[in-house]
Amino acid sequence: MPSADFLELPERSAKPRATGLTHVLDQGASAAVTADLLASAARYFDIWKVGWGTAYVDPAIQAKIALLRAHDIGACLGGTLLEIAWAQGAATRCLSWASAVGFRYVEVSRGTVEMSQVDKRALIQQAGRDFIVLAEVGAKAPGERMAARSWPGECLADLEAGARWVVTEGRQSGTVGTFDERGRVLPDVVEAVVAAVGVHRVIFEAPRTSQQAWFVRRFGAEVNLGNVALTDVLSVETLRLGLRSDTASVPGRLHLGAELA
Repeated sequence: MPSADFLELPERSAKPRATGLTHVLDQGASAAVTADLLASAARYFDIWKVGWGTAYVDPAIQAKIALLRAHDIGACLGGTLLEIAWAQGAATRCLSWASAVGFRYVEVSRGTVEMSQVDKRALIQQAGRDFIVLAEVGAKAPGERMAARSWPGECLADLEAGARWVVTEGRQSGTVGTFDERGRVLPDVVEAVVAAVGVHRVIFEAPRTSQQAWFVRRFGAEVNLGNVALTDVLSVETLRLGLRSDTASVPGRLHLGAELA
């Protein structure tokens, strides 16, 4: 197939990427579905989060992780499973199991069980001995108060404890954390986090197209986007490149977000 090379587009970093990450949420895809997705779009997946406790009950999890590894995609254990294990005094066993299964990334969160920030930092440090850690901030329930004040400090503490990136809560619904109940971005929360730690240390959970477009317009093609649906990865790449009306621009203004570089 002839390669398409006739448009001026924003620059995109190549894999393995440190910026411009597309982090996806796997809600229980089979190994066969995973293989089909990778056949057409593997180069656009960066971090593949196996959500909730699905890894614990999936008998084909090792086969799926092997597929991801073959395409240089980081398999990430979702934070909910680790939270539950921590609450039951089984965090060490959970992390040992995750390593044996083949996970390279682990999400550390405190949105499901009661966990102090001190305990969260200790868990980040423990997980960081063997994994690349993503630290999630924010509540999973709607109506969180004072996020713009409380999140920056927690983000800084998580990075100092050893997390590679912080992840802003949005869930798969896109109606909590960084968003209001209608799915609209809360700019004060976003700007407070970015001012504290820098845009490239943040993965913004943004499951909806309108949310993804907002972040691309604000921060450019190399913004890190998270909780993307598995089937939306190509669509997200077109948003990054200005190949959809949501983010399309004219020559000379293609490098969206350049003022923040």
